[in-house]
Amino acid sequence: MAASAASSFQITIARPSILSTKRISSFCSTKFGGETQKLSCNRLASSCHVSSIQHFWRSFTSTTQKFQKVVTKAKSEADDSKPASVLPIDLRGKRAFIAGIADDNGYGWAIAKSLAAAGAEILVGTWVPALNIFETSLRRGKFDESRVLPDGSLMEITKVYPLDAVFDSLEDVPEDIKTNKRYAGSSKWTVSEVAESVKEDFGSIDILVHSLANGPEVTKPLLETSRRGYLAAISASSYSYVSLLKHFLPIMNPGGSSISLTYIASERIIPGYGGGMSSAKAALESDTRVLAFEAGRKQKVRVNTISAGPLRSRAAKAIGFIDMMIDYSIANAPLQRELSADEVGNTAAFLASPLASAITGAVIYVDNGLNAMGVGVDSPIFKDLNIPKSTE
Repeated sequence: MAASAASSFQITIARPSILSTKRISSFCSTKFGGETQKLSCNRLASSCHVSSIQHFWRSFTSTTQKFQKVVTKAKSEADDSKPASVLPIDLRGKRAFIAGIADDNGYGWAIAKSLAAAGAEILVGTWVPALNIFETSLRRGKFDESRVLPDGSLMEITKVYPLDAVFDSLEDVPEDIKTNKRYAGSSKWTVSEVAESVKEDFGSIDILVHSLANGPEVTKPLLETSRRGYLAAISASSYSYVSLLKHFLPIMNPGGSSISLTYIASERIIPGYGGGMSSAKAALESDTRVLAFEAGRKQKVRVNTISAGPLRSRAAKAIGFIDMMIDYSIANAPLQRELSADEVGNTAAFLASPLASAITGAVIYVDNGLNAMGVGVDSPIFKDLNIPKSTE
C-alpha cells in the first residue's frame, strides 16, 4: 500500500493562545482563474459531481469568544504521542475500490486521496474509453502534483481496472460496443467481471465507492427527454450502484462501507439539470435506504450517500452552467463560501471509518447548507428584508 498506508487520518482540535481576528470572506465574490468576478443575483444553480483538488487543511471559526481550528492531517504511525484532543480516522489495513475515476479533478479522485491519507489501499475502476489516457497520465507523472498527501507522500493507486458499469455481464454488451475501437485491447470490464478480477487479485475489499453519473440528454427539459435518454440516465447513474454493490458485496468484509454521490436535484427543482438525471438521483437515494437494509442484514455493510454541492470538473462543464451554479450557492447558502472537493473526500473517509459505525441508509449533505434553503435570498424581492450579512 506504499507510503500512504503508513499514516492515519486525524481530526485535531487545536486552541491557539492568541485569538485570530481575521478571516477571509467570500461574501460577494468568487475567484475563477485568478480573476475576481461579481456574483450574479439572478442566476440559478444546480450541481453535478465536480471537484478541484486542494490541500487537506481546513479551518473553521466557531464563535467570537472562542476560536477552534479543525485540521485534517496525516499522522505518522511512528508518532506515539496522542493528545487527548485527537480523534483518529484510521483506515490502515483497509482496501477501497472506487468506481468512476478518469482524471484528477473529480469527486472520485478527492475521495481516493482522503481514503489514502487515512491509510487505505486504493483500487480504481475507470471507464474503458478513458482508460488509456488516465493510465498514461498517471504513469508520466501528470497527476503527481494532485497526488500529494498531507504527509508529503504521493497517493499510490495499487491497480486500475477497466470498467463500464452500464453492463452487468458480457452477455449484456451489444455487438457495436464489443467491436468499438475505444474498447479494443480491454477485457473483463463489465461489473461482474471486474468484481471477479478484484476477488482473484486481492480476495476482498472493505470500502466501495460509486462515483458515476451520466445522462446523455441532461441538457434537455424532462418533457423533451426521450424514453431512451431517461432510461440511460437511470441505468448509468443509479442502477449501476445497485449492480456494483450486488457483485462486490460477496467480497466485502463485514463492517465495510459503501458510499455513493447524489445531488439536491433529487428532491428540489433544478432547471437545467434534466434528461432524467433528477429522477436518477432520487432513485439512487431511495436505493441507498433499501440497500442499507439488505446489505446490513446480509453482510454487515453500511450504505450511505453524500449529497454534494456545486464544484467545477470536466464532467460538470458539460452541463454548461457550472459557474452559475457556484455563484448561486455562494449567494444563497448559509455558509457563503466555495465548496472544495476535499471536503467531500473527508466526509467519505469519515463514513468509511469506524467512527461512523452506526450510520447507514443516510443522505449526508456536504453543500455549505444550501439544501436547507427554501428560497434564493439573492432575489430582488427580498431586498428590503433584514438578511444576515457578514460583519467583515
